[in-house]
Amino acid sequence: MAKIRTQEELAARINKCEGCLKAKFTGEGGKRAIVICGGTGCLSNKSDEIKAAFEQKLKEKGLDKKISINFVGCFGFCSQGPFVKIFPEDTLYRMVKVSDVDRIIETDIIGGKVVEDLVYVDPNTKVKYPKQDEIPFYAKQKRVALHGSSMINPEDIDEALGYDSFKGLAKALTMKPQEVIDMILKSGLRGRGGAGFPTGRKWQFAHDQVNNTKYVVCNGDEGDPGAFMDRSMLEANPFNVIEGMMIAGYAIGAKEGYFYVRAEYPIAVNRLKIAIKKLNEVGLLGRHILGTDFSFQAHIRLGAGAFVCGEETALLNSIEGKRGMPRPRPPFPAIKGLWQKPTIINNVETLANVPYILRVGADEYAKVGTEKSKGTKVFALGGKVNNVGLVEVPMGLTLKELVYDIGGGVPNGKQFKAIQTGGPSGGCLTVKNLDTPIDYDNLIAQGSMMGSGGAIVMDEDNCMVNIAKFYMEFITDESCGKCTPCRVGTKRILEILTKITKGQGTMEDLTYLQELAFATKNGALCGLGQTAANPVLSTMKNFYDEYVAHVRDKKCPAHECKDLMEYYIDPEKCKKCSACARGCPVGAISGVVGKEAFKIDTKKCIKCGSCISTCRFGAISKR
Repeated sequence: MAKIRTQEELAARINKCEGCLKAKFTGEGGKRAIVICGGTGCLSNKSDEIKAAFEQKLKEKGLDKKISINFVGCFGFCSQGPFVKIFPEDTLYRMVKVSDVDRIIETDIIGGKVVEDLVYVDPNTKVKYPKQDEIPFYAKQKRVALHGSSMINPEDIDEALGYDSFKGLAKALTMKPQEVIDMILKSGLRGRGGAGFPTGRKWQFAHDQVNNTKYVVCNGDEGDPGAFMDRSMLEANPFNVIEGMMIAGYAIGAKEGYFYVRAEYPIAVNRLKIAIKKLNEVGLLGRHILGTDFSFQAHIRLGAGAFVCGEETALLNSIEGKRGMPRPRPPFPAIKGLWQKPTIINNVETLANVPYILRVGADEYAKVGTEKSKGTKVFALGGKVNNVGLVEVPMGLTLKELVYDIGGGVPNGKQFKAIQTGGPSGGCLTVKNLDTPIDYDNLIAQGSMMGSGGAIVMDEDNCMVNIAKFYMEFITDESCGKCTPCRVGTKRILEILTKITKGQGTMEDLTYLQELAFATKNGALCGLGQTAANPVLSTMKNFYDEYVAHVRDKKCPAHECKDLMEYYIDPEKCKKCSACARGCPVGAISGVVGKEAFKIDTKKCIKCGSCISTCRFGAISKR
């Protein structure tokens, strides 16, 4: 692979790669291209087998020289995967199976017609959308951090160069380090990993330290339940994130960077390794990059899956080979970080924004977003919502637009109840919060937080007390145990919540629960403990009546807490068919076929729900 030694050589290589990529997208030279989603979600649904089938079938028909096939990153619309896109027509097929490959080749590749039943159909309007950009799910999105995702082969450096990679670094190397920091400050970029600290200010602290050894660390630990933003960005375009790290290194005077990625992300780790190897081969990593005095090398460290290692000082301890526990601050990592040297820690999404800012300029970047929260935010949208997936939206978009316009609303005609933003450290917001514009300060003011970008939607069937208990179980398991407020406080909170969901709580418990939540929040050492009680405090604020119902009435309004509900067969609806009795694993249902309505023995019933799923007549319900 030819070395790229100067700015001129990079410009020439980029120009050549842009031409090749344009030819791929537009079909110049009579060639066509098939791209297949190679993200974790689609690979788990056999997209690798789909790719292999295309390769085999096209070779059999003698078309393999005329059509290229490769993986690309996540398309975002995860509930509709696996995806296959055909260029130059830009036709997008969703929910593709291996058995569909022959049809796509015969009908589309050879016949030139769209395979109608494989294109997306809007469930409300019944309109078919054969092209990705026309689908309502994408209409209000803007891809900045997800630049290149679903477009380029994440293992091909030439496709990355053809899709804007390293233009930002090239520009940065013509500027002074302070000028780069000033641009990041002017852009208004804030850290996308949690609290939203201004990125430029963090860089400035590290830049101002007089030390020959400094480090940049990329936090790819991402431990929130249901979150997959960082994983998807590393899988889709690792070159973009590496470039962001290098720009940060140049700005603060660092020569080394560490990617801290959890070991549960093997595809992301492998593609990151490939990208680092190829960048070293062409000279975009190493010594005297592009003929300048700037030298930089990137390394990878695997995390073992401890949620607390998402906290930056615990992460540093883990990289150093120590137990992942937070350090007291000050001193902050920008002063004394990795191996006691000045260090900046930015998460994957933050670094993914940096090359874009260098390419388009701070003013252009700042045109998107709100007054205090500039740019876009990536969310992993999941839970009780029709369009589950990865979305990137401009700051200032409302929660209502996120849930209904992009998410497609709540399925099965159910009522929206809450949205949990910020993962286990966030809070549950309700219908009255739906018009809230999404930004750091607005979400905090409403009792939640942005966090790294998890967004879990809940409907009327979710018990909010049980939701708080779920998150507290996670936090209690993940507490490192270093400080008493978190180690003991979270455990006591969980004990009270468990007591309440079993119908054993008292009104005094509710008072104590709130006091304990505030004590934990105010006394914990690190961000994990300081935000651990947020799900409890937000659900008590917005759904206090549910807590009271559990304590005073011994009822779960959502019929979710097993100890506070029972299954009931409506004798008027029962068809006396015995299907429910035959499906019951503990023999708790009795009756006479064709003669007598069936009944459930509530003492024997283990509340597994098999009877409800078995009954085809809606005769069984919870009460």
